[in-house]
Amino acid sequence: MNSTSRTARTALVAGTVLALAAGLSACGGQSLEEKGGKSEGGKGAIVVGSAGFTESQVLAELYSKIISNAGYKASVQTLKNRELYEPALEKGEIDVVPEYASTLADFLNAKKNGAKAESVASNDPDETVAALKKLATPRGLKVLPHGPAADQNAFAVTKEFAAKHKLKTLSDLGRSGEKVKLAAGEECETRPYCLPGLKKTYGIDVTGIDPKGVGTVQAKQAVKDGTDQLVLTTTTDATLGDFGLVLLKDDKHLQNAENVLPVVNAKSAGDSALASVLGKLTKVLTTKDLIELNRQVDADRRKPADVAEAYLKEKDLLKK
Repeated sequence: MNSTSRTARTALVAGTVLALAAGLSACGGQSLEEKGGKSEGGKGAIVVGSAGFTESQVLAELYSKIISNAGYKASVQTLKNRELYEPALEKGEIDVVPEYASTLADFLNAKKNGAKAESVASNDPDETVAALKKLATPRGLKVLPHGPAADQNAFAVTKEFAAKHKLKTLSDLGRSGEKVKLAAGEECETRPYCLPGLKKTYGIDVTGIDPKGVGTVQAKQAVKDGTDQLVLTTTTDATLGDFGLVLLKDDKHLQNAENVLPVVNAKSAGDSALASVLGKLTKVLTTKDLIELNRQVDADRRKPADVAEAYLKEKDLLKK
């Protein structure tokens, strides 16, 4: 997931989808020149999609601010998960989304070939992105180049639970025979690298899913308190230590390459100028950067928009 995969995921306000549908339905499939009037720079409006968890919010703000700085009129709209925002992207209700290579590739593959379709993703980001492009292009989506930043799904337990059962890896948890309740998003039930993968690849006895979201404060607190024993989070989660949690190593490589990359609606946001703007950010952003940006939001309680702007200024990515 990752959706995939990502870090102290914040809860979403009910009605977001309705608001998006009401506010954006009129601009589906329109070109940059047709959409939402002109900004001062003479370029069209761009709606950036966010999945609502911390990292997605920060990435969306990074995209929005660097796009605005280039003369477009950018805004951010939040949808709960990929099952909702990907169709909106295809329709042009949103124009660009920060994505994760393997998760989106397998998501589109399942849409085309069914939920039981064999994965097209791998540990190789170039191969995975190539497979993603083949699936995305017929849907009117344009996959822009990926960069070094990556974020994979990960699973954590309390330090005490790990010590008691001698756990360092997910294989250790499977061999232990311990029954665990998993704090995660509802979509974990069917995503191959979440619940199905834990059972099939590692033989972990998951008794049920506690739908508290991916790496949210509530999800991690539930594991800390013992309500749940395992939490779905990500490798860029910066606050695990605050909850006394440790990651279990994905020793059988269940998770694939999850490099961050922009995906745009080819008709409404497929111009080379926009790709160039986003490419400047993609080349600079690293996994360590993601961890630090997440930490500033989740631990320091800073707003994603403020964190994003400070980062872009630090990296000299905003025009003076």
